[in-house]
Amino acid sequence: MVIIRAEAVQGTGETAYQAGDVVLVVEVVSPESEERDRKRKPQLYAEAGIAHFWRIENQSGRPTVYVYELDPATTAYALTGIYHDRLKVSVPFDADIDLAEIDEL
Repeated sequence: MVIIRAEAVQGTGETAYQAGDVVLVVEVVSPESEERDRKRKPQLYAEAGIAHFWRIENQSGRPTVYVYELDPATTAYALTGIYHDRLKVSVPFDADIDLAEIDEL
């Protein structure tokens, strides 16, 4: 999932955006995509300058969200939090999600 800046949307048929228009990328890890979603994709997003990245993993049927922010000095992601029951952040926008209410993954 990608969240982009509203002003970047030019029409309903768009399928690609500039990295500078991306506010947040969220990847949901599956058994088949672990290597890609944990290592390769985050490196590509960081190289593109996308400031925020979340990775969601299934831990015993429940979602766990790993939240990362791009460190501009190293151009690599730094882990800013791991959320099991409630995801509550203020960056890149205010979000408060009760993860415990999400049905089994």
